[in-house]
Amino acid sequence: MNSRTFTKFAADAFANGWHSDFTPRRFLNNGHLMTLVGNFLPRHWSLPEPESLLVEVEGAIEGHASYGPTRVLCHCHWQAADVRSQRLTVVLVHGLEGSSNSQYVLGNSTRAWTAGCNVVRMNMRSCGGTDKLSPAIYHSGTSNDVARVVEQIIAQHQLQAIALIGYSMGGNLVLKYAGEFGAAAPAELKAVVGVSPLMDLAASSAALHEPQNRFYERYFLRSMVDRVRRKAELFPDIYMPFYLSGMLRKLHSMRDFDEHVVAGFGGFADADDYYHSVASSRYAAQLSMPTLILHALDDPFIRMLPETRQALIENPQVNFFETQHGGHCAFLAPADGYDGYWAEKMLLGFLLNTVQG
Repeated sequence: MNSRTFTKFAADAFANGWHSDFTPRRFLNNGHLMTLVGNFLPRHWSLPEPESLLVEVEGAIEGHASYGPTRVLCHCHWQAADVRSQRLTVVLVHGLEGSSNSQYVLGNSTRAWTAGCNVVRMNMRSCGGTDKLSPAIYHSGTSNDVARVVEQIIAQHQLQAIALIGYSMGGNLVLKYAGEFGAAAPAELKAVVGVSPLMDLAASSAALHEPQNRFYERYFLRSMVDRVRRKAELFPDIYMPFYLSGMLRKLHSMRDFDEHVVAGFGGFADADDYYHSVASSRYAAQLSMPTLILHALDDPFIRMLPETRQALIENPQVNFFETQHGGHCAFLAPADGYDGYWAEKMLLGFLLNTVQG
């Protein structure tokens, strides 16, 4: 059996039919290859035109009121008005440097929409071409942004059931949000899912700098540095002094970026303070609603510490599935009776069984 299954819900998962063991697609039993193919393999999806929703998630930065508040853009696909409030609403949050148009977001959205759910594709602040909407930077600790989106859609549509799905960094955000609130979370929030979630930031940042992972690190770092350049043009009073200092040219790792950009502009003492403060692993024991976490042992750069794994295993609300293979956010299985996107099939089955069944 290729998957290792933990927590008391394992037997129920098999009995209720939403779980299947993961077998990697042929030739994809290497984590790097699985990750790259999962990211670049062309996909097809079918969704109605979305309704755009802007949500204010943070007020104006002190001393820079003229730039206005930070807002995030969501793309919403609502079921018919007469059934909308009763249907499960799925809120999807992408990973680092992704967007509401990331392939896995669109793939999950199509599945959920076809199953009769409302779908909200949330962009993190600055993502999806929305730099101009966000004077503040985005990072792995902005779980309050998820909270604001949830609050607004509940208020606007009187929704009765919401589930959160986060991939990688988005997984950290939704798990941190759910764990921070614990039993005090909105009654409408029924379940949360993390796929390859970035729960232990310090360990994962160190893994990203390992020689075999420098390809990924360079990709992320180049994109993040470009974003700071755009920020300097859009909000010069905030970012131009840093840009003109020449520090951007001295950033050679994501830890450097977190030390000098995220910590500096995000209100953290340093990178270590940031990694510790925002890690959803701190709340693993406080998750008090049905939770699904999918993690692959051959993920190239997401590391889960033993104590985090143990806390998840011991939490009776958590369905924790750890597979030998799967890469980062990929989990491509043989296309046998379905398209082979195992994680997407699993998580939708979990949500429909848990929230609607």
